[in-house]
Amino acid sequence: MSSEAKQNTRAHSLDALRGYAILTMVLSATVAGGILPGWMYHAQTPPPSHAFVPEMAGLTWVDLVFPFFLFAMGAAFPFSLRRKIEKNAAVRDTRFWLSITWQIVARAAMLTFFAIFIQHYYPYMQADTVGPKEWWMAILAFGLCFAMFMRFPKNWNLPKPVSCGIRVAAYGAAAAMLVFGDFAGGKAFDLNTSNIIILLLADMAFFGAIVYLATMTDKWRRMWVLVALAGLFLSSEVDGSWMQTVRWWTPLPWFYHFDYLKYLFLILAGSTAGDMLMDHMRSASSADATKPTALPAILASGALLIVVTCLIGLYSRECFLTTAVEAALCVAMIAVARSTATADAALWRRLILFGTALLLTGLCFEAFEGGIKKDGPTFSYLLATGGLATFALVFFHIVCDYFGHRRATAFLWMNGQNPMIAYVAGDLLLMPLLSLLGLVKYLSVFHTSAWMGFLQGVLLTAAVMLITMLFTRLRIFWRT
Repeated sequence: MSSEAKQNTRAHSLDALRGYAILTMVLSATVAGGILPGWMYHAQTPPPSHAFVPEMAGLTWVDLVFPFFLFAMGAAFPFSLRRKIEKNAAVRDTRFWLSITWQIVARAAMLTFFAIFIQHYYPYMQADTVGPKEWWMAILAFGLCFAMFMRFPKNWNLPKPVSCGIRVAAYGAAAAMLVFGDFAGGKAFDLNTSNIIILLLADMAFFGAIVYLATMTDKWRRMWVLVALAGLFLSSEVDGSWMQTVRWWTPLPWFYHFDYLKYLFLILAGSTAGDMLMDHMRSASSADATKPTALPAILASGALLIVVTCLIGLYSRECFLTTAVEAALCVAMIAVARSTATADAALWRRLILFGTALLLTGLCFEAFEGGIKKDGPTFSYLLATGGLATFALVFFHIVCDYFGHRRATAFLWMNGQNPMIAYVAGDLLLMPLLSLLGLVKYLSVFHTSAWMGFLQGVLLTAAVMLITMLFTRLRIFWRT
């Protein structure tokens, strides 16, 4: 296989990781509340009340959802920014860099508007008592998102003035809905009311891209940024320090808080893994003539075991034992990866070494800040989950890109290619339709036992998954 052909091959493993993150995000939001075991929810919001307990430490699979998505976002930077920059090496003039800057700003702006718009038009945000009007308005908001964010398929043959006109009209209609709408509690449109998950993605799309561009050719510079950032956060705990002033000052509170920059640890870790993956895909020698099966299967199983073992150990608070077991598993993984000389094994070895460094460093920080916590994110959380995301990428690369199980994993990578549709399809389309059809009342049958409560989440997530796969098959993508 030529290097050019290899370069054009899509990293389905990255799509699958993103798809896993978005589908488990949907699953965690749709399982029945209060009746499942504590490890089925965020560690800091235990059942049955799900009240936030900030001092509670631990880690569950639900706590991996957001960091995995951020890691995947960072891993995509080389495939979007770096590829575009290298492709235009001969024309890197002022106009080119203005184009790159506009791309970064526009993406952050779109995500920010998306965060504000969808939050206002979730049915429960529109009125204290939700009825048909609110359900229909949610469906309308879902439809408008297509006109605002959709990449119009080429076979539609829409002239550029027409596609731009549709987009401008959709943004105008959405802005009018925000400005002139009435919301729950008699409140008017509030710029500070936004979906925090999407808003954080907007911040990371902006700041993460800027840092990646500045460190694209020097990964040590990227590590220095993280060390400096850690120093700022730690020093900001000192009363009266200028670091504390920087941390709590914001010119745009509806968009930016310095605390959000903690998530750069995941974004930049992901970008480093993405560089490794892209370099591997560009290598002509990566098309190995023979493909061993036993060792890759062992590595995939080991990567999965590392993630599961870490969750069990940290949730049960066996922190020392968890660190010892994870260290042993990581050493074994490195040894297995070094036992074969294929190009794929070289990629896995680099990813495993990188993931090991992140995970074990995070576990060494575990006791710091009162134990590992998602909210607010501790250093152990940011580092350890970055390591676990790296091992998850190893697993999906072996399954999707090495063994080529594309059909079996289509439900993951197809959702990973259209994550924003999957994120809102449940609240803005599925639940409104079920409510208008009078079917929501039947969901109460699932609130009788833990297994039934989990089944509710599986069924609703499957419906969202199928909706997203339909649009992906139709080549209809939201370009957020």
